[in-house]
Amino acid sequence: RQRIYIFHPEIDGTSTTGVCVLSNPCKHLDGGRMSQRVCLSSRLTRPFTSPTLHRRYFTRALRECAASRLGAAGGEAVLESTTPVPAVHDEQWFPDLEGTLKPLDGDAYDLVIAGAGPSGLAVASRVASAGYRVAIVAPDTLGIWVNNYGVWIDEFESMGLNDCFDTVWESATVWLNSEEERTLTRPYARVDRPKLKRKLLERCIQAGVQFHDAKVASCDNLTNDKSIVICSDGSRVTGTFVIDATGHSKALIKYNTAKYDPGYQGAYGITVTVKSHPFPVDKMLFMDWRDDHLDSDPELKESNSKLPTFLYAMPFSDTKVFLEETSLVARPIIPFPELKARLDARMKHLGLEVLSVEDEEYCCIPMGSILPNLPQRTIGVGGTAGMVHPSTGYMISRVLGAAPTVADALIDELAALGGRDKGDWTPEKAESVDMNAVSADVWAKIWPKSRVSQREFFNFGMEVLLKLDLAETREFFAAFFSLSDFHWQGFLSSRLTFLELIGFGLSLFANASNQARANLLIKGAPGLFVMLYTLATLDDVNAKNKTK
Repeated sequence: RQRIYIFHPEIDGTSTTGVCVLSNPCKHLDGGRMSQRVCLSSRLTRPFTSPTLHRRYFTRALRECAASRLGAAGGEAVLESTTPVPAVHDEQWFPDLEGTLKPLDGDAYDLVIAGAGPSGLAVASRVASAGYRVAIVAPDTLGIWVNNYGVWIDEFESMGLNDCFDTVWESATVWLNSEEERTLTRPYARVDRPKLKRKLLERCIQAGVQFHDAKVASCDNLTNDKSIVICSDGSRVTGTFVIDATGHSKALIKYNTAKYDPGYQGAYGITVTVKSHPFPVDKMLFMDWRDDHLDSDPELKESNSKLPTFLYAMPFSDTKVFLEETSLVARPIIPFPELKARLDARMKHLGLEVLSVEDEEYCCIPMGSILPNLPQRTIGVGGTAGMVHPSTGYMISRVLGAAPTVADALIDELAALGGRDKGDWTPEKAESVDMNAVSADVWAKIWPKSRVSQREFFNFGMEVLLKLDLAETREFFAAFFSLSDFHWQGFLSSRLTFLELIGFGLSLFANASNQARANLLIKGAPGLFVMLYTLATLDDVNAKNKTK
């Protein structure tokens, strides 16, 4: 239980700071759906005036709890910002789609999906296209996706999504230190979020997916053949299968909370208009580990030497750029004020004169640790199913790539069960089917032993990265980006099999300096033993189910 301080001018109706103290922010902030972005900072004390986080998500949540919480806040200092505050505006991506979402026309469906993010929409359209009744339960389905998505172009091209980029860079740059620069000849892009969401929404609309504007409160598996989703508005929706696609809030999926101990990728970013900037517009800055940017603040520089962060930059033109200070992984998360202070120092060092701020974002991504309890009746996809890359934080390509696997597994099971809409679904047939076993079969296709083994290796990589200081991190990435394209690209894109990952690890060790090898041996040994033990005791979900 941690506290978060949210400063919101609409609380007291003035332009001054209003303070709302939430002892359990996940409970109050829209059912936890914003928890991956904000709630894990233990001392977040700067204004939340971002247009992407301001009205649409916070206003409703704050109004619900402000009356009981506001008085407990007291006086708290607000961090001073050296950059202009972005103007508040409500952005509407899809005014033409208003009224086109088909509402629920009944209470029984083959599939009910909680959440309307990329993975939920992708699975919904594919299952509905196969002729099954699909319902999505989510608030503000037409709302914006607030955070930027950066992807390697080849990942989206392989899924037929190469028309969903708004900016493309033919190469990327990595600065290891002030003298050593690496160029990655792998094209990178920023996802056009409105275009991607429109494409996924239109596929759902064309396939006949139905929508209900509400949050999911809980799910009851009251009978063998159906589950009942209980919504925040009191309505109930029945489904043969239920999918939790609510991201890191994990609205329905169960975890062993006593053992769940992830690392966290934290980032603070802004899109700004400046007089000029030093970044070549034909390259994106993938990682900049230089710390001379922090020379003006010895305390910041010292903290960065122990818990390193890097600059990530997307230059859109000579005067517009997205800048983000990123902690690759930490436990606990590096607080947002620290990230912002480091970014401010970098901008000052680079001589950036900010004319306006288009938006800002706060990002907190849980990475690694254990998978959900497997198997369980409710199916998971995306962040709620542990699909975030434990070593890198990448997710969008992984979850969209996994959506057909999840959807096709559900389609196969629904076909085997028979269609209740065709009149051949009887109580006797329902009693003869073990839906827990059926769900276990779906989980086995989502997390086969090969994928679980791969993820355990990535977990091992995360545990190593958690222990590295700045100098050791530089040594690590000097070796990492010296590997073959097959190895470093395959690692970042989750394409390597477990045996190929063993080859990756040996190649990394061979390419490392003597000091880096020593670090890998000393700091990697505990995690290596944990990985080997986990793999030695690992059961395929499907095999485990068959023994029951």
